[in-house]
Amino acid sequence: MQSIQLSGIDYVILLVYFGFVIGIGWVLKRYMKGSADFFLSGRSIPAWVTGLAFISANLGAQEVIGMAASGAQYGIMTSHFYWLGAIPAMVFLAIFMMPFYYGSKARSVPEYLKMRFDEKTRGFNAISFAVMTVFSSGLSMHLFALLLGKLLNWDYNYCIAISAAIVLVYIFLGGLTSAIYNEVLQFFMIVLGFSPLVFLAFKDVGGWAALKQKLIPVATNAHYAAGTWTESWKHMGSPLDNPMGVGWFGMVMGLGFVLSFGYWCTDFLVVQRAMAANSMSAARRTPLIAAIPKMLFPALVILPGMIAIAMFQAGDHFLPYVDNNPAKGIEYNMAIPMLLAKYLPAGILGIGFTALMASFMSGMAGNITAFNTVWTYDIYQSYIAPNKTDTHYLWMGRWATVVGVLISVGAAYVSAQFHNAMDMLQLVFGFINAPLFATFLLGMFWRRTTGHGAFIGLLSGTGGAAVFHGLSLAKGAEIGIKGGWLADGLHMKIPYEFTSGMGQNFWIAIVAWTTCFAVTILVSLATARTKTDAELTGLVYSLTPKPKTDHEPWYLRPVTLGILILAATALLNFIFL
Repeated sequence: MQSIQLSGIDYVILLVYFGFVIGIGWVLKRYMKGSADFFLSGRSIPAWVTGLAFISANLGAQEVIGMAASGAQYGIMTSHFYWLGAIPAMVFLAIFMMPFYYGSKARSVPEYLKMRFDEKTRGFNAISFAVMTVFSSGLSMHLFALLLGKLLNWDYNYCIAISAAIVLVYIFLGGLTSAIYNEVLQFFMIVLGFSPLVFLAFKDVGGWAALKQKLIPVATNAHYAAGTWTESWKHMGSPLDNPMGVGWFGMVMGLGFVLSFGYWCTDFLVVQRAMAANSMSAARRTPLIAAIPKMLFPALVILPGMIAIAMFQAGDHFLPYVDNNPAKGIEYNMAIPMLLAKYLPAGILGIGFTALMASFMSGMAGNITAFNTVWTYDIYQSYIAPNKTDTHYLWMGRWATVVGVLISVGAAYVSAQFHNAMDMLQLVFGFINAPLFATFLLGMFWRRTTGHGAFIGLLSGTGGAAVFHGLSLAKGAEIGIKGGWLADGLHMKIPYEFTSGMGQNFWIAIVAWTTCFAVTILVSLATARTKTDAELTGLVYSLTPKPKTDHEPWYLRPVTLGILILAATALLNFIFL
């Protein structure tokens, strides 16, 4: 396997970047005078900053490494994670949901659930979300350590410690504000670092027409139709017709609706950035500003993976095998790092490598800031130590940062069992975000939804996901954390077998959402409302005055921007049909 040989100038670029990251936290420490400053940035950040932070918080190692891995493993179908699985939900968040989040003055998504439903619903979501964030942060740490270990021959445990220490320092000092401004810096570093890589690799492979031809053997050798790696919709008539192992219904319902809306509309990691905006208008524009570059990111992160597998199939075996064993398959997570080593010279390599480091920092920091907020406001203040001083909660937030980083270290070792980062991430989202979106959908648009219905629905949705996970397994996967454990425990044949882990994840999400949605309706109809219409004003769509946009230019109004963005996304889907 080819390794990265960093020169002196490359190390200088990397050290300067880390200096800026920690320096931003140090400078902002003086402004952290209260918990609102530490957790919510005092709601003082302009829209363009929160918009870039919104996309950068999601642009962590899971996306940069994971999407490139999926590009290699599944081809252009991975673009559905953007054009179907992100943009429509971001527009929906801006137009319909941000007025509730921002207008209610909730400090977190679980706190909104308390205001809309009751305390037990908030508590369940707070705990499940806290677990999800540390798993996601741990995944970033694992990818960071895997990268440095394989490319620079650094010890895995040592790399985990480095990543944990850097994120810990700047979040501990500057809180959410430090994370947001660092995320803006990281956004530009990622674009600047990966653009030369994509240009050089795309030029070397001969352009799009040549790439399509070189991907034909990739598809046919895997026993799929010739255009499977370069046509996003044509091979979704059956899960057996594509490497992702999902048909059009599983894709549209599982990813396009449940997982997409469940993540972008309810995940506090990204919603927190919009809630830090300096006005309602800025909060609503935040996801729309983020959606514009989001549409173009497949060219930056998916295309390199497609190029890598095309070159590998053509005989350039620069991608490593899992555990150096060809029988275990290709280590898809190494697509981006191996391309960096192959194409970028000294100096530019330093920028590209630093961009890769920036993606790790961004992903970890976003999850840790969401964790410390939810832990402090929704668990510690609510159940452990209420009625303390604001200074007390500020310091609890700082120590929650320490604890969150330490738990993430443990989660990193669990992540090592997954060879495609997106597979693990979508599995976690299926358990947590999928049922939560059903709860939000009913709570925001049906005033009859009760607290008992929401709570039992969430429990049932998560339980349904667990049962389906225990009864299903992807072809070739080992029974355990990847599924099949319940069938194995009952000594029965696994009833739901999938051709890929991603297809399994989509159906886990569908089961979780459907179960939660149905149970919430039934229990709500069987239980009495505890909140009046007056109490639900600002929390339910039909009872909330619509935000006025007359003072804004027509091209900046959320509805107008949303329509334009959706039209552009539809065009991209058509081009790569």
